[in-house]
Amino acid sequence: MSVKDKMGTTLGCVLMFMILGYGLLQIVAGYIGISEKWGTGWAIGALVLCFGTRISLPLTIGSFFAARDIWGWPWGLALLFATPGLAFMALMIPGLIATAIPSLLPRRTDDN
Repeated sequence: MSVKDKMGTTLGCVLMFMILGYGLLQIVAGYIGISEKWGTGWAIGALVLCFGTRISLPLTIGSFFAARDIWGWPWGLALLFATPGLAFMALMIPGLIATAIPSLLPRRTDDN
């Protein structure tokens, strides 16, 4: 195994643990945000809903409230923390538009 392969494996493991830690932080923040706004019962219900049915929207909303109301972050950063996938989707929109425009334009034919 070369040094390049070892570095790639190490970087992959580090990124995996960072993403795992970020996910756990979002779960904790979601619980804290929901329990602060609506009570502990609703927070436990959101955890059961998330892990039982894979519906994570309540925890996403709770993590937004935790970041904005409890931690005092501005709403834009709180939204980015709660829904990081929106940032990737926002970056995809210009690419989608750029690939859709040529298909909407009429095709030129060369009649020489």
